[in-house]
Amino acid sequence: MLLGLVGLPNSGKSTMLKALTLADVQIANYPFTTIEANQAVGYVITGCACRRLDVTCNPQNSKCVGGSRWIPVKLLDVAGLVPGAHEGKGLGNQFLDDLRQASGLIHVLDSSGLTDSEGKQRPADNPWNPEDNIEVLENEIDEWLFGIIQKNVEKLGKLAELKKVPVERLLAEKLSGLGITEDDIKSALKKAALESREFSTILRMESKPILIAANKADLPSSERNLGKLKEKHEHVIPTSAESELALREAAEHGLIEYAPGDSEFRIVSDELNEKQEKALDFIRKSVLKKLGSTGVQRALNSLVFDRLEYIVVYPVASIGRLSDTKGNVLPDAHLVRKGTTLRELAGKVHSVMADKFIGGLDLGKKKVGAEYKLKDGDVIEVLFSR
Repeated sequence: MLLGLVGLPNSGKSTMLKALTLADVQIANYPFTTIEANQAVGYVITGCACRRLDVTCNPQNSKCVGGSRWIPVKLLDVAGLVPGAHEGKGLGNQFLDDLRQASGLIHVLDSSGLTDSEGKQRPADNPWNPEDNIEVLENEIDEWLFGIIQKNVEKLGKLAELKKVPVERLLAEKLSGLGITEDDIKSALKKAALESREFSTILRMESKPILIAANKADLPSSERNLGKLKEKHEHVIPTSAESELALREAAEHGLIEYAPGDSEFRIVSDELNEKQEKALDFIRKSVLKKLGSTGVQRALNSLVFDRLEYIVVYPVASIGRLSDTKGNVLPDAHLVRKGTTLRELAGKVHSVMADKFIGGLDLGKKKVGAEYKLKDGDVIEVLFSR
């Protein structure tokens, strides 16, 4: 799974990426710090099945930290977008090209109003309206999609008639490189005509869901904007990427105990200097107590579990031992879409399982069939002929 961190210049995307991954990325307070897309691995975090089943797990494709399963996802921080990106302005062509395979997007938005749509600083007495930046970003992606579709729609319509196949099938083949499926297109066609600009907007909403990370939420100027953003947009999470990064790095250096998403941290070192103590005190009072967390991990989790509707399942080779063939207990945690069937899971685990699929066994050792729809937290043995 590839998820994109998007936004206008100087919104905090690179800081967000580093806060989620501790990757070595360039961070600076000026537009277009990111020229080439940065890619790194972050983790969505959920309760591990080991706690529910009272066993000690041996994760192989993920990790378990204190009874929480950390499941890796690829994150992409792309160059900042400016108005006119779909026409090639700024780094527009690169920005949009980098988004092609993203399953979902986190729009890192400067909610303080202290930067404009080009990433330039604004004075506190003449702030920018963050709402305008949301409109810019969504409009640019919509125009990009609209242009691609318009180049193909007439030709594909004629080809569909000739081959006597649905046009959505041919369009899906053409747009497969953008991570757009035939189901996405069918859903959009129920609401708008193929040639319309509205169709492109709906297709973007169906195929690349966006969650808004209202960043720099700890700044005083952000308070007046957060309420307005939440009123107009359903999926808005206040974040402070700088605070999350500070906490992650302090924990990495053994100064504090902290896990991503926590509402508190504990100082475990007596080697903190005065500057570090003041910074941590500020984060505790002005971020964690105010927002409940830095919001960064919550934003990633919410994109995957709420916007994209993924669930976590644990395939095993032996339901009795809850292990793989090597004895590793609850070895793998897989992210799959809600509604995924057991047969589809078998194909994701291994092609041989799909080819020789028989069925499955649930935790109660009850047989389940190919069309069984997986539930969040399912531990299941996939049966196949050997």
